[in-house]
Amino acid sequence: MDSTLFIIGIIGNIISVLVFVSPIPTFWRIVSSKSTEDFESAPYVLTLLNSLLWLYYGITKPDGLLIATVNGFGAVMETIYVVLFLVYAADPTTRVKTVKLVATLDIGFFGFVFATTTFAIPGLDMKIMIIGLICACLNVFMYGSPLAAVRTVIASKSVEYMPFFLSFFLFLNGGVWATYALLDRDVFLGIPNGIGFFLGGIQLVIYAVYKNYRVESQISDEAGDDEWQAASTSFLSSDARV
Repeated sequence: MDSTLFIIGIIGNIISVLVFVSPIPTFWRIVSSKSTEDFESAPYVLTLLNSLLWLYYGITKPDGLLIATVNGFGAVMETIYVVLFLVYAADPTTRVKTVKLVATLDIGFFGFVFATTTFAIPGLDMKIMIIGLICACLNVFMYGSPLAAVRTVIASKSVEYMPFFLSFFLFLNGGVWATYALLDRDVFLGIPNGIGFFLGGIQLVIYAVYKNYRVESQISDEAGDDEWQAASTSFLSSDARV
């Protein structure tokens, strides 16, 4: 492997690890409260599927070691998150829903892809192409899913529903892996991460636009309250003098 490609791959691994460990504060809260509260399990189940597929792609593709290692780590972390979600599910309905998602996606769908590409697809190149296409499609969906928060941010003019560090690390992750893919001439890795880099940039721009709005609004409201209180005090004082 070219040294430049290897260095970029290592940087990509480090950033990807930061993305994978970013939910730790959330699960620390879940463990501390012994409840998943209103958190959803779907993002973690989907990320586990994404990690498993990219791990399989990295193992199957020659020189795919760096792709395999980081997604192997991701698969372990996401498995821990899903297990914790099952253990501390807020109610039986949440636990059953999570089990169904895991059975359908992480076991059923991944098992189907693995079995089909292993036993029914001849030739290594064809196998890599099919796995890569599936990974690319899922990755675009994963990168685009945080954009659902953009509508909330614009409507509420508050970034509290768009965690900065998650958006920032997804932006960096997409950029680094898109660069890696460009040097490695890997279209399946390049397209979704290039799109992820672009979408991450949009999220950061929106964050920059609205990050101070809530503060300014609160200051304005507090100033208005102070003026109203001052006026009220003055009015009451006038009444007292009368």
